[in-house]
Amino acid sequence: MNDDRRSILDMLAEGKINADEAERLMSALDRNPQPAEFAPEPGYPANRAKPRYLRVCVDTDEPDEGPTKVNIRVPMQLLRAGVRLSSIIPPQARDQVNAALREHGVPFDLHQLKPENLEELVDQLSDLTVDVDQEKTKVRIFCE
Repeated sequence: MNDDRRSILDMLAEGKINADEAERLMSALDRNPQPAEFAPEPGYPANRAKPRYLRVCVDTDEPDEGPTKVNIRVPMQLLRAGVRLSSIIPPQARDQVNAALREHGVPFDLHQLKPENLEELVDQLSDLTVDVDQEKTKVRIFCE
Protein backbone atom coordinates (compact mmCIF):
# COMPACT_ATOMS: atom_id res chain seq x y z
CA MET A 1 0.00 0.00 0.00
CA ASN A 2 1.41 3.39 -0.92
CA ASP A 3 1.61 6.44 1.34
CA ASP A 4 -1.31 8.25 -0.32
CA ARG A 5 -3.72 5.38 0.31
CA ARG A 6 -2.49 4.99 3.86
CA SER A 7 -3.03 8.72 4.49
CA ILE A 8 -6.60 8.50 3.18
CA LEU A 9 -7.34 5.53 5.43
CA ASP A 10 -5.76 7.33 8.41
CA MET A 11 -7.94 10.41 7.79
CA LEU A 12 -11.00 8.15 7.58
CA ALA A 13 -10.06 6.39 10.82
CA GLU A 14 -9.52 9.73 12.59
CA GLY A 15 -12.91 11.00 11.40
CA LYS A 16 -11.41 13.84 9.33
CA ILE A 17 -13.22 12.57 6.22
CA ASN A 18 -16.24 10.32 5.73
CA ALA A 19 -16.44 7.07 3.74
CA ASP A 20 -17.78 8.78 0.59
CA GLU A 21 -14.89 11.27 0.58
CA ALA A 22 -12.38 8.46 1.13
CA GLU A 23 -13.88 6.52 -1.77
CA ARG A 24 -13.65 9.56 -4.08
CA LEU A 25 -10.02 10.14 -3.07
CA MET A 26 -9.15 6.47 -3.70
CA SER A 27 -10.87 6.64 -7.11
CA ALA A 28 -8.86 9.76 -7.96
CA LEU A 29 -5.65 7.90 -7.10
CA ASP A 30 -6.68 5.04 -9.38
CA ARG A 31 -7.36 7.45 -12.27
CA ASN A 32 -4.04 9.28 -11.84
CA PRO A 33 -1.48 6.68 -10.77
CA GLN A 34 1.90 7.98 -9.70
CA PRO A 35 4.92 6.60 -11.58
CA ALA A 36 6.54 3.69 -9.84
CA GLU A 37 9.63 4.61 -7.90
CA PHE A 38 12.87 2.96 -8.88
CA ALA A 39 16.32 2.77 -7.48
CA PRO A 40 18.72 4.50 -9.86
CA GLU A 41 22.06 2.98 -10.68
CA PRO A 42 24.87 4.33 -8.51
CA GLY A 43 26.27 7.56 -9.92
CA TYR A 44 23.17 8.42 -11.97
CA PRO A 45 20.52 10.97 -10.99
CA ALA A 46 17.13 9.56 -10.00
CA ASN A 47 15.17 11.76 -12.39
CA ARG A 48 17.23 11.01 -15.48
CA ALA A 49 15.34 12.02 -18.61
CA LYS A 50 15.80 10.69 -22.10
CA PRO A 51 18.73 12.41 -23.79
CA ARG A 52 17.91 15.14 -26.28
CA TYR A 53 21.43 15.89 -27.49
CA LEU A 54 24.76 14.20 -28.14
CA ARG A 55 27.47 16.63 -27.01
CA VAL A 56 31.13 16.65 -28.15
CA CYS A 57 33.47 19.11 -26.43
CA VAL A 58 37.16 19.53 -27.25
CA ASP A 59 39.42 21.96 -25.42
CA THR A 60 43.09 22.02 -26.38
CA ASP A 61 46.06 24.34 -26.14
CA GLU A 62 48.73 23.02 -28.48
CA PRO A 63 52.02 24.96 -28.41
CA ASP A 64 52.31 25.05 -32.22
CA GLU A 65 48.67 25.86 -32.99
CA GLY A 66 47.40 27.76 -29.95
CA PRO A 67 44.14 27.25 -28.06
CA THR A 68 41.20 25.52 -29.74
CA LYS A 69 37.71 25.01 -28.39
CA VAL A 70 35.07 22.87 -30.11
CA ASN A 71 31.56 22.44 -28.75
CA ILE A 72 29.16 20.39 -30.87
CA ARG A 73 25.58 19.64 -29.82
CA VAL A 74 23.81 17.14 -32.11
CA PRO A 75 20.05 16.77 -31.59
CA MET A 76 18.90 13.16 -31.15
CA GLN A 77 16.11 14.02 -33.60
CA LEU A 78 18.80 14.32 -36.28
CA LEU A 79 19.87 10.76 -35.49
CA ARG A 80 16.27 9.59 -35.71
CA ALA A 81 15.76 11.36 -39.04
CA GLY A 82 19.01 9.92 -40.40
CA VAL A 83 17.96 6.38 -39.57
CA ARG A 84 14.60 6.89 -41.27
CA LEU A 85 16.34 8.35 -44.33
CA SER A 86 18.73 5.40 -44.49
CA SER A 87 15.79 3.21 -45.46
CA ILE A 88 15.48 5.04 -48.81
CA ILE A 89 19.14 4.47 -49.81
CA PRO A 90 19.17 2.08 -52.79
CA PRO A 91 20.52 -1.40 -51.91
CA GLN A 92 23.43 -1.07 -54.37
CA ALA A 93 24.54 2.19 -52.71
CA ARG A 94 24.30 0.55 -49.26
CA ASP A 95 26.55 -2.27 -50.47
CA GLN A 96 29.12 0.26 -51.71
CA VAL A 97 29.04 2.18 -48.40
CA ASN A 98 29.39 -1.07 -46.42
CA ALA A 99 32.37 -2.08 -48.56
CA ALA A 100 34.04 1.31 -48.03
CA LEU A 101 33.45 1.08 -44.28
CA ARG A 102 35.00 -2.41 -44.16
CA GLU A 103 38.04 -1.17 -46.12
CA HIS A 104 38.60 1.43 -43.39
CA GLY A 105 38.19 -1.10 -40.59
CA VAL A 106 34.62 -0.19 -39.61
CA PRO A 107 32.54 -3.38 -39.34
CA PHE A 108 29.14 -1.74 -39.80
CA ASP A 109 26.25 -2.90 -41.99
CA LEU A 110 23.77 -0.25 -43.13
CA HIS A 111 21.26 -3.04 -43.88
CA GLN A 112 20.95 -3.60 -40.11
CA LEU A 113 20.11 0.06 -39.39
CA LYS A 114 16.31 0.06 -39.04
CA PRO A 115 13.90 2.61 -37.54
CA GLU A 116 12.34 -0.03 -35.28
CA ASN A 117 15.74 -0.52 -33.57
CA LEU A 118 16.39 3.20 -33.21
CA GLU A 119 14.94 3.79 -29.74
CA GLU A 120 17.05 0.98 -28.33
CA LEU A 121 20.11 2.66 -29.83
CA VAL A 122 19.12 6.04 -28.35
CA ASP A 123 18.56 4.40 -24.94
CA GLN A 124 22.05 2.92 -25.09
CA LEU A 125 23.52 6.29 -26.05
CA SER A 126 22.11 7.79 -22.86
CA ASP A 127 24.76 5.82 -20.94
CA LEU A 128 27.55 7.06 -23.20
CA THR A 129 30.27 9.16 -21.58
CA VAL A 130 33.77 9.44 -23.00
CA ASP A 131 36.40 11.57 -21.26
CA VAL A 132 39.91 11.90 -22.65
CA ASP A 133 42.39 13.95 -20.64
CA GLN A 134 45.86 14.57 -21.95
CA GLU A 135 48.39 17.16 -20.92
CA LYS A 136 47.02 19.94 -23.12
CA THR A 137 43.83 18.38 -24.51
CA LYS A 138 40.49 17.50 -22.99
CA VAL A 139 37.76 15.70 -24.99
CA ARG A 140 34.30 14.91 -23.62
CA ILE A 141 31.48 13.08 -25.42
CA PHE A 142 28.19 12.64 -23.57
CA CYS A 143 24.40 12.81 -23.85
CA GLU A 144 22.25 15.47 -22.26
